[in-house]
Amino acid sequence: MSAIPITVLTGFLGSGKTTLLNALLSHPGLSDTAVIINEYGEVGIDHMLVTAVTDEVVLLESGCICCSVKGELSDALRNLAFKRIKGEIPEFRRVVIETTGLADPAPILHTLAIDPVVGAHYRLDGIVVTIDAMLGAATLKTHWEAAKQAAIADRIVLTKTDMADKTAIALTKSAVRDLNPTAPIISAIMGDIDPEVILETGLFKHGDTVDADRWLAHVGHDHHCDASCDHDHGHHHHSSDHDVSSFVITREQPISWPALSFALSMLASNRGEALLRVKGIIHAREHDTPFAIHGVQHIFHPPAPLPPQSLKDTVTRLVFITKGLSRQTVEEILAGFLD
Repeated sequence: MSAIPITVLTGFLGSGKTTLLNALLSHPGLSDTAVIINEYGEVGIDHMLVTAVTDEVVLLESGCICCSVKGELSDALRNLAFKRIKGEIPEFRRVVIETTGLADPAPILHTLAIDPVVGAHYRLDGIVVTIDAMLGAATLKTHWEAAKQAAIADRIVLTKTDMADKTAIALTKSAVRDLNPTAPIISAIMGDIDPEVILETGLFKHGDTVDADRWLAHVGHDHHCDASCDHDHGHHHHSSDHDVSSFVITREQPISWPALSFALSMLASNRGEALLRVKGIIHAREHDTPFAIHGVQHIFHPPAPLPPQSLKDTVTRLVFITKGLSRQTVEEILAGFLD
């Protein structure tokens, strides 16, 4: 049985997360979605809660299963999986987790990485972040919580574009690009958006089909670089407001996986708070097939094997999004072990 994809929906206070969630749940194609939220009263889901399954799990009018998280996220995900297996709740093929406006998405990603039961049933598909087009530029500059959400996002949904003027929209997009130069920015008015645009953003698309280029957000040798870019190592971008950097490190020849693993462990142990997100496709001398790695701060998910025919080349690509940690420092640490 394929692991169930999880989409994390986050965004700063008042940025339109719940509006987007309600719009998504109205699509017939998402009727087999389980939704995990903070509290029903806080998020204000529009759908009538018609059938109580347990004290914390209800069946929405649309057919979606909704779970209010009062305890640990691991417990909620485990309970949903076990109830699904036992037939106590309807089958679901996707999970959407909505966080609070001030939430750090990292603990959610840690849960998916370190809980073996959760990892056996679920996989992270992507992080979707809502940003207010009217206030986004100022919010991203002054609130680190919002900036971190944007920096590690796979998809960014720009809300309230119907109320914002062109200057505000341009400033917000520029502020987003300073933090996250590669995540697609999609505009949505009152949450109206095609679910396919923001879902299926992970490494595996439509079941077990690998789409590595999309997962790595098209960074690397094919990404356009300005004059400040180092074309030998790929795209580099830096935001001065929060000292956030985004860059990719490549190796043309297969590398030593034990050496890279040890180097990443050293980075995570000593500078884990600075590793906002790490994604990579690895071609190792010790393995016949490539594999993917994914880490957030000091926690890395287990490597995911990939079918060799799914990739166009044998280049190892490591994408880093860091805070207060330069590409030069990361390069020197990796080179000390790999080269």
